[in-house]
Amino acid sequence: MADELVICDFSTSCLEWRNLDDIVMGGMSKSTMQIDEVGMATFSGILSSDRKGGFASVRAVPSACDFSAFDRFAVKLKGDGRCYDFRVRNHHDSDGLVYGCSFVTVPGEWMEVELPFSGFLPMKRGGRVPDAAPFNPSMVGQICFLVAGLQKGAFNLQIDRIRAVRA
Repeated sequence: MADELVICDFSTSCLEWRNLDDIVMGGMSKSTMQIDEVGMATFSGILSSDRKGGFASVRAVPSACDFSAFDRFAVKLKGDGRCYDFRVRNHHDSDGLVYGCSFVTVPGEWMEVELPFSGFLPMKRGGRVPDAAPFNPSMVGQICFLVAGLQKGAFNLQIDRIRAVRA
């Protein structure tokens, strides 16, 4: 069995990403996910807390959904110094329980962020759900990058690849 599974390598064909921002609840944040000609994805936009907003996200449905042979996600990226979340859902809809793991980027530096499955916390609408079941890596229906909170202004996260790996 392989020690890794490439979920998305933006230099080849990849997943279909769509944004879901706080505009759905009256906010004013805006985001996009663009893939350039050399195969680099950029999640960027403006995060606003106006009108009780405060989040921007992009989501995709992975081709594979069973990651139980692995123990973490690894994402090669370059950020802007902000804190982001990588989130997963055990279903395809955009509401309900989600499992999130936060990471902080170093401005302008490429890094490999490892996100252990044990670090994914159950959440719903931005709040922790302490009595929820732990993240189940055998049935992933959606993956997501999110920026939220009091980090107002322009944001930019470049993503090279996303993998499931085993330590």
